[in-house]
Amino acid sequence: MRRGIAATALVAALAMAATACGGDDGDTAGGPVTLTWWDTSNATNEAPTYKAMIAEFEKANKDIKVKYVNVPFDQAQNKFQTAAGSKGAPDIIRAEVGWTASWAKSQFLAPLDGTDALKDSADITPSLLKQAQYQGKTYGAPFVTDSVGLMWNKEILKKAGYDKAPTTWEEVKAVSKAVKEKAGVNGFQLRADAYFELPFLFGEGTDMVDAAGKKITVNSPEAVKAVDETKALLDAPGVAKLDVTADSYAHMMDAFNTGKTAMILQGPWELTNVYKGAAFKDKANLGISGVPAGSTGKAGAPTGGHNLSVYAGSDKAHQAAAQKFIGFMTSGETQAKIALKNGTLPTRTSAYTAEVKATPGIAEFQQILSTSARPRPELPEYSSLFADLGVNLTSILQGKVSTQKGLDTTAESYKKLLKDFS
Repeated sequence: MRRGIAATALVAALAMAATACGGDDGDTAGGPVTLTWWDTSNATNEAPTYKAMIAEFEKANKDIKVKYVNVPFDQAQNKFQTAAGSKGAPDIIRAEVGWTASWAKSQFLAPLDGTDALKDSADITPSLLKQAQYQGKTYGAPFVTDSVGLMWNKEILKKAGYDKAPTTWEEVKAVSKAVKEKAGVNGFQLRADAYFELPFLFGEGTDMVDAAGKKITVNSPEAVKAVDETKALLDAPGVAKLDVTADSYAHMMDAFNTGKTAMILQGPWELTNVYKGAAFKDKANLGISGVPAGSTGKAGAPTGGHNLSVYAGSDKAHQAAAQKFIGFMTSGETQAKIALKNGTLPTRTSAYTAEVKATPGIAEFQQILSTSARPRPELPEYSSLFADLGVNLTSILQGKVSTQKGLDTTAESYKKLLKDFS
């Protein structure tokens, strides 16, 4: 999942008429069916593996061709919605899990139940399959999954006198102070971002909304306490000062990868880049553990990832071909190959082979997924909630508004989106 990551895709712009298919792109009478796939993965680290898988699929399926288009993640949601609304979307879209229910509600996606796309569905992690459903039907095949953990530099923490990662936010403060004093670098760095705020909210027993109870909870006392904890953490000795520049994510990753920061919250989508960093040439130096707990004593991390979905506007022949391709890409065998190359987490149990589990980072994140990760609620609007929280969270952390006022403003915007929520 690329949370606010600046796009590194090779394709800077897309001409919709050229890349969209809607069921007839590149087809000739009696020739193979040509599918268009919009992939939103990292064009440098992940895309080459997917292209290799396409070649493998085409070799085994002479009647299907797949036109690969890499779309920057931060542009994909709007591009697909625009294209789908004009009946010109790609046959297949790699959709962030939060988009699936929303697009299903808008009737942009075709249900996949009983098709080749979801063969042996009992092998798919149940919570991930649930995240791909809307009103009892499944609109996405879980492709990759992720969560968030605490990544830490073992060597730096050892210099500060610690051989284990902190397990609470209070411990993070103490470790950060010791790291600064004994190792001379920042102990912890956090980016102002709604997604990375979720562990703080979960740690206080709340969320942006209570989907089951149809209540807006982003300005509840528990949420205020969570954001105040974030503020206190950022003000603590040894913790990096808040960076609100456009390149804050890149700055955070550079600091961690070069050993200028000892701890960050991060997901498995960055494993490939982290292991390329100067501080982690010895891969064993990277520690990965669950997110620290809040005052409730409980810790929670969001469950993210991506599904492969089929455009409802494609004709039957293209939908059938798309289902077959998705079934191949999300099979246990293919997912295991992808995991070994990209370091991503599979969504099928059978993909966690001994070789995959031995890949640095994967076993640790699989443990996080099974212990503290929280699946997203079946709420089409859930992914839209991050934008307003992100803007107001930044203002709060900068001291421009009080925590309560900033969260009240967020709640007011939520009321416009969730009209039947109290």
